[in-house]
Amino acid sequence: MDEKERIAACLCGDGEEFRQIVTEYQGPLTALAVNMLGNRQDAEDVCQETLVQAFLHLDRYDPCLSFRNWLFTILYRRALDLLKRKRRFRAFFSRAAADPLRPAYAEPDESGSDSKALGVLLDRLSPRERLAAALWANEGLTAAEIAGVLGCSASTARVYLFNARRKIKVLMEKGNVALGNR
Repeated sequence: MDEKERIAACLCGDGEEFRQIVTEYQGPLTALAVNMLGNRQDAEDVCQETLVQAFLHLDRYDPCLSFRNWLFTILYRRALDLLKRKRRFRAFFSRAAADPLRPAYAEPDESGSDSKALGVLLDRLSPRERLAAALWANEGLTAAEIAGVLGCSASTARVYLFNARRKIKVLMEKGNVALGNR
């Protein structure tokens, strides 16, 4: 059964077909969410919210568009919502804290693992740059497809990709210089 037939079956109330969709897309959605949020638990929550929203609003899906990109768009919006909530939460508590010494949110890992280094690099990107880079690198999407997920023009998506690559390159070069000085 192809994707359009699965979606039609889901719209007719076949829950098993939606389970197949979840099985097929859960991995790529979770990977993209981890790249965007930098936290596996938050990524899994956002991924679950995405799939629930997709199920609830499957009737709004336009079959002329890519289903995968539609899911990525929902994930992107859910992840941005989470990032905004976290930013508001942190701002509230930093203003409310009487103690000037705020706790660190994450302790750096001394193991020097590549995943931690990548996380530090990705933290320096804006959410749109991070998503554009992740969609390009992990999913192989073109600038036009990334633009569809981000809700912008293809040229704007190319700018996000360019800026992400440039920032990563600069940060990696600085890191290599620091490693060479040790």
